Amino acid sequence: MTDRPLYISFLWHMHQPFYKDPVTGLYRLPWVRFHGTKDYLDMAEILIDFPDIKQTYNFTPSLLEQIVDYTEKNAKDKYLELTLKKASELDMEERLFILENFFLANWDNMIKPFPRYYELLMKRGLHFIRNDLIRTIRYFSDGDLLDLQVIFNLCWIDPLFRKKDPFLKMLVDKGRDYTEEDKHMLISKQFSILKEIIPRYSEMVKRGQIELSVSPFYHPILPLLCDTSSARIAMPGVNLPQKRFSHPEDAEKQIRMGIDYFERLFGYRPTGMWPSEGSVSEEVLRIASNEGIKWIGTDEDILSISIGKQLRDASRNIIEPGILYRPYTFENVSVIFRDHNLSDLIGFVYPKWDSKKAAEDFINRLIQVWSSLPKDKPHLLSIILDGENAWEYYKNDGDDFLRYLYEGLSKEKRLKTVTVSEYINEHDKGEPLNRLHAGSWINANYGVWIGHEEDNTAWDYLTETRNDLDIFQKMNPEKNLAEAWKTIYIAEGSDWNWWYGDEHSTETQKDFDELFRMNLIKVYKEIGKDTPQHLFIPVLREDRGISPVITIRGFIEPKIDGIVTSYYEWYQGAYMDIKKYGGSMHKAESILSNLYYGFNKDNLFLRIDPVIPFIELPDNTKFSINIVKPSQIKIIISVKPFLKAELFRKSDETWEKIKDISDVAVQDIFELGIPFIDLNAREKDEINLFISIIKNGEEIERCPWRGYIALTVPTPDFEKMMWY
Repeated sequence: MTDRPLYISFLWHMHQPFYKDPVTGLYRLPWVRFHGTKDYLDMAEILIDFPDIKQTYNFTPSLLEQIVDYTEKNAKDKYLELTLKKASELDMEERLFILENFFLANWDNMIKPFPRYYELLMKRGLHFIRNDLIRTIRYFSDGDLLDLQVIFNLCWIDPLFRKKDPFLKMLVDKGRDYTEEDKHMLISKQFSILKEIIPRYSEMVKRGQIELSVSPFYHPILPLLCDTSSARIAMPGVNLPQKRFSHPEDAEKQIRMGIDYFERLFGYRPTGMWPSEGSVSEEVLRIASNEGIKWIGTDEDILSISIGKQLRDASRNIIEPGILYRPYTFENVSVIFRDHNLSDLIGFVYPKWDSKKAAEDFINRLIQVWSSLPKDKPHLLSIILDGENAWEYYKNDGDDFLRYLYEGLSKEKRLKTVTVSEYINEHDKGEPLNRLHAGSWINANYGVWIGHEEDNTAWDYLTETRNDLDIFQKMNPEKNLAEAWKTIYIAEGSDWNWWYGDEHSTETQKDFDELFRMNLIKVYKEIGKDTPQHLFIPVLREDRGISPVITIRGFIEPKIDGIVTSYYEWYQGAYMDIKKYGGSMHKAESILSNLYYGFNKDNLFLRIDPVIPFIELPDNTKFSINIVKPSQIKIIISVKPFLKAELFRKSDETWEKIKDISDVAVQDIFELGIPFIDLNAREKDEINLFISIIKNGEEIERCPWRGYIALTVPTPDFEKMMWY
C-alpha cells in the first residue's frame, strides 16, 4: 500500500456557435468577441501564478475559426458596428437596438459594479416592452448612449485586465462622460486581448502545463449525425423526425475537419476530444479511433448505464468510488467519465458562495474522495465543464475562486492535477468496456436536441436540404460545392437545437432560429435551386410548455416548513432558474430566483426561492399558482401580514373558493404541497401551470414568462420506470 495522491484532471470546454450571417458575412451576436476578452485568455493567465497546476482546455474549431476571423480578417459583429458608430449619428432603430441589447450582461456582477451602467439600466427600465422603448429613448442623450456603448464593452473585459492595464483602469475610474476617442481605444484593447489567446495557449502547451483537446468542427451531436434513430436507445418512446438522418460520413468529416484545423493553428494533431455535449455512441468511438483520437470525455451516467450499475445512492454519494475514478477503453480509445456532482458544483452552485469557502469546500470534497479510495493503484477524478459561461455568475468573474482553488490544490499533497494525456500515458489507459451507452452529459440521452416538435422540424429541414445538395452534387460532379457543404456542416451544429424545444430560452433565440434557416437557404443559393418556402418561416413556436433545467427523476418527500431542511429533499425534483426563462420582452429584475417542483404518487410539491427575503415584500403582494389543465384552478397565497392560502376553481366564468390550503410554509423559501385530487388530476393526466406575482391586483411577474410548466401525474411505479 502506497500513499498515492488522487489525480485530478480538469477539462474546461471552450465553445461558441458559428454566429456569422451567411448572407451579410456579419456576425449576428458578439459572444466570441466578448468571451474572448472576458474568459479565454484569463483562464490561461491565472495559471501562470500556479506552475504546479496542470489543466486541459478543449476548444471547438468553430470558436477558433471565429477568433481568427476577428483578429486576422477584420470580422465585425452587429454590436461592434453599433459601438463604433458615433453616438450622435445613430438613427432611431439603432438607438432602440442599443437600448434593448446593450444590457446583455449579468446585472449583479457585471452591471451593478459600474454605477453609471446601473444608472442607465434603471433609466431604461428593468421591465419593458419594445413600445416602451420608443417613449423612453427620448430621455437618452447622445452622452448617455456613448457611455452605454463604452461600458457595455468594458464590462465584458475581464477584471484581471481592467486592473493591470493603465488605460482600462482609467476608463473604470472615469466612470462616465466618455469620449469617442475613449471608445475607439477600448475596442483596440479588445482586439489586443483577442490576438493573445491562441499564442498564449500554444506557449503554455510548450511549457507542459496544459493540454489542448478538440471537438468536432461545428459542434454537432455526432451520434445523431450517424443515425437519428440512435436516440431511441436511451428514449425508446421518443418522437423522431419524419425524415431519418443517417450520415456517419458527416460525423467523420466533422472530426477530421476539426483535427486538421487544430493542426494548422497549433502545429500538431491533438490526441484528445470532448465530443459535443459529451455525446457518445459505439459508432462514434469507432470513427474517433480511426481518426487517431486517443481519449475522449463524457459523463458518469454514461458509465453507469454502460456497465449496468448504479454509481450513487439516494443521497448522491458514490457507492464504489473505484469504479468511477478511473479511465476505461472502448475501440482502443480511453474514456474518462466526469464526476457530475463535482463538475456541477463549480458550474451552478459555487457562484452563490463566498469564493474562499467554495474553494475550501471543493478541496475538502476531493480529499474525502481520496480517503475513500484504495492506495494500491492510481485513480483519476475528472472535472469537466463549460470554461466560459459560469464565470459571469461569480464575483470578480471567478478569478478569486480559481486562485483560492489553485492555491489550495498546490499545497495539498494528497491531490495532484494532471492533463488527461499525462495520466493515460503514465498511469492507466483503462480497462475495456463491453458496451458504451449512446447518450450525452444531459440525462444520458439526446432529448435536448431531438424529440420536441421544433427539434424534429429542424432535423427534417436539415435532412431535406442535405439530400437535395447530395443529389445535385452527384448530378454535377464537376462543380465545386465546398461552400455549400460547409454550410450544411454549420447547420449540423448542436447549438440551433439547443434553443429549439422547451429546455432553454434566451433573449437572442430568434437570431439562432434565423441563422439555422439562413444557412440552409444558402445551400439552395449555392446550387441555384429555388428555396423551399418553409425555410422562410420560423421554426420557433410561441405558445408551449417550458421544460426545466433539471427534470424530475424520482419521488420527493419535502418537509413543508419554509426552510431548506436538506439539500437532497428537493434533489429528485425539477429545477428552473427563473431568470433564464425571460425573453427579450421581459427583462424585469425578478422577485423570484429559483423554482423547484416535484411529486410523490399523491401530491404535487412546489418550492420558490426569492431574490429578496419574503419578509421584505409589500403587504399587498400575493402568489397565484394557476392550473390551466386538466381543470382551471388557482391557489392564491397571501404572505403578509399573515400566511393564508386558498384554492379556487373556475365554474361558469366565475371563481369559486373550494378550500383553504394548510400544507404551505413561507420563511427562507416558499413551500407548498397539494394533493393531485384537489387539482382534479388523475394518473397520467397532464398538468399545465404557471406562477404569477400579484401586486395591487396586477400581475408584475410570471414564471415562465411565456407558456407553462408541464408535468404528468405519476403512476405508483414512476421511480422504477425512471431507472429502467
